Amino acid sequence: MPVYNERATLASAIKEVLNVNFQCEIELVIVDDGSTDGTRDLYPSLGHDPRVIVHMHDRNQGKGAAVRTAATLATGDYVVMCDADLEYDPADIPALLAPVLGGDARVVYGTRSFGSHNAYSLLYVLGNKGVTMFANVMFNSYISDLETCFKLMPADLYRELDIRETGFGMEAEITGKLLKRRIRPYEVSITYKARSREAGKKLTWRDGVEALWILTKIKVSRRPRTQHRLGAFRLSFVVAGP
Repeated sequence: MPVYNERATLASAIKEVLNVNFQCEIELVIVDDGSTDGTRDLYPSLGHDPRVIVHMHDRNQGKGAAVRTAATLATGDYVVMCDADLEYDPADIPALLAPVLGGDARVVYGTRSFGSHNAYSLLYVLGNKGVTMFANVMFNSYISDLETCFKLMPADLYRELDIRETGFGMEAEITGKLLKRRIRPYEVSITYKARSREAGKKLTWRDGVEALWILTKIKVSRRPRTQHRLGAFRLSFVVAGP
């Protein structure tokens, strides 16, 4: 749910998240990443729901930096990233939670399917599939959607990954580091409505090239030691601006 210049959709996105009937307690951690379009003027009018935490970056630092800040503020046992542009439907989050609550998974990805009604462009879809296939070859795995925003995992694991990419490259870094540790995300199908460049879509072909470079760096790096901690959990939404 990137909150960077999302004045048109922010209020609706927050309302949709809070209205979902989740199987656990939640908190909504919002990091506004230096919005300049009037988005920041909306926060006082959005009410004071005790489940919502709002933090402001004094300047735009990128989606990865905002999510990193949100992860430090989150008090839940699990985190999930959720954009503010309404491309993803928060009502799909319980489907990501189900494998965790059922003891079948620790990390769950929401996998998008691309059709004529929800694909931004041919090059966008091919780029996403190309980066995902590159990751599969590099790490001898099979996942369907590396760039999906819906990634649910233990908060301690996310912090342990030590994500350093400040922009959209964080998606490749997260997946690459998980696959490097032989952690295979459990995948569930989700709905997706891509917006156009005119409507505010920020991802470009340069982000795809960057993702390939990030995956390559992770592949040739030494694999860090992994520590795991399990238990009952509270879910934190990492709502952050790119």
